[in-house]
Amino acid sequence: MENKTLAPKQILAVGLMLFALFFGAGNMIFPPFLGQSAGTNVWTAIIGFLITGVGLPLLGIIAIAKNGDLQTIASRVHPLYGIIFTIIMYLAIGPFFGIPRTGTVAYEIGITPFLSETASNSTYSLLAYTIVFFCITAWLSLNPSKLVDRIGNIFTPALLIILAVLVIKSIITPMGELKAPMGAYAEGPFFKGFIEGYLTMDTIAALVFGIIVIGSIQGMGVTNKHSLMKICITAGLIAAAGLAAVYLSLAYIGASSMEAIGQLDNGGAILSSASQYLFGPAGALILGLAITVACLTTSVGLVSACAQYFHKLLPKVPYKTIVIILSLFSMVVANIGLTQLIQLSLPILIIIYPLAIVLILLSFMHNAFNGYSAVYIGALIPTGLISFVDGLKTAGMDVSVITDSLQFLPFFAEGIGWIVPAIAGAVIGYFLAMAFGEAKKPIAVND
Repeated sequence: MENKTLAPKQILAVGLMLFALFFGAGNMIFPPFLGQSAGTNVWTAIIGFLITGVGLPLLGIIAIAKNGDLQTIASRVHPLYGIIFTIIMYLAIGPFFGIPRTGTVAYEIGITPFLSETASNSTYSLLAYTIVFFCITAWLSLNPSKLVDRIGNIFTPALLIILAVLVIKSIITPMGELKAPMGAYAEGPFFKGFIEGYLTMDTIAALVFGIIVIGSIQGMGVTNKHSLMKICITAGLIAAAGLAAVYLSLAYIGASSMEAIGQLDNGGAILSSASQYLFGPAGALILGLAITVACLTTSVGLVSACAQYFHKLLPKVPYKTIVIILSLFSMVVANIGLTQLIQLSLPILIIIYPLAIVLILLSFMHNAFNGYSAVYIGALIPTGLISFVDGLKTAGMDVSVITDSLQFLPFFAEGIGWIVPAIAGAVIGYFLAMAFGEAKKPIAVND
C-alpha cells in the first residue's frame, strides 16, 4: 500500500481538481485588464505575470507536498510567527479579499451585462446577488468533500471550451489593433506584469489548497512520500499548463479589445463586453453562467479550507459556525465592489506576497543550510520591511523620504527591491547561525 501510485487517469483528475480550485475570480479578470493596459507590450508583460501567477503557485504546491502545511513551514522562523503568518495568509485568501472577490467577479461578468445602467449602478443589485451567492457557498461548504471535484470535472472543461471559442473568434475576426501601452506598461512591462501576478493570489492559494490536494491523493491510498511528491508535481504541472493557456488567451482578448469596447476599469467588464461584442447577448449569457460556476467552486474551496484551518486553531468553535461567519463576512466585503476591492487588496498583497515567495524558495533549500532559523529570519526581515514600504507607496501614502533613500537597491524602482536584501539577509543569517552556535542545534531537516 505504501508504494501505491495512481493511474494516469487518476493523476489527470487530481490535476483538474487543482486547476478547478485555482480557476476562479482572479484568473479571469486580471489578464484581460493587463492586456488592455499593456497593448503592444502585452507579451513581455504576460511573461512577468506568468512567473508570479503560474510558476510560483506551482512551487507552492510542491513546497507543501515536500515540507508539510503552511504553518509547519512558517514555524521554521519561529512558532509564533508560524501562527501569525498563517492566519494572515488565510484571512487574505479568505474573507478579506479572495472569497469576496469570487462573488463580485461572478456578478460583474454574469449579471451586470444584462442589467440596465440604473440597476447596474445600484448597490441593491450587488447586495441581492451576493446574499444568494454566499448563501449557496455556505450551504455547499458544509459538505464540500466531493463538490469541487465534481464541478471541476463538469464545468471547468465546459468553461475552457467557451474560452477557446471566444479566443478563436477574436483571432478570426479581430476586435481591433493592439494600442500603445499605458502607464507602467510602457516603461517596464515585465516588472509591472510580475507585480500584477500578485493579484491572482494563487501563490497564497497554493499554500492553502496544497493540503487539500495532498489529502485527496492520500485518500486514494498513496502514502509513500516519493510517490506523493511525484503525483503532486505532475498534477501541479497539469494545473499550471491550463492556467498559462488561459492567461495568454485572455491577455490577447484584452489587448485587442480597446478599439471595439473602449477602455474599461476592470477585467470583468472587459471580458463580458468582449464576449457580447463577439457573440451577442447569448455569448455573454453562456460565459456568465460558466464563470459563475467557476467562481462558486473557488468560493466553496476557500471557505471550506479556511473553516478547516480556523476550526483546527479554535477547536471549540464548530466548523459549521465558522463556515457561516466566513460566508456572512465575505458577503459584506463583496459589496465594496470589484474595482474598489482590487484597489484595497493590492497594497496588502504587495506587503505579504514577497514574504510568501521567500518562504517558499527557502523551503526548497532547507536542507542546504541545515534548516537554521537565522537564515529564514535574516531573509524575511529585510523582505518584510521593504515590501511594507512598497505597500504604503501603493496605497498612496507619502513615503518619499524612505523610498528616495532606497533607490540604490537593485530593482527597487520596479517594485521588487526586496530580492537582493533577502539574499543578503539569508547569507548573513547563515554565518550568524554558524558563529553563535545554532549549527549545534539546527531545526529538524526533512528527509
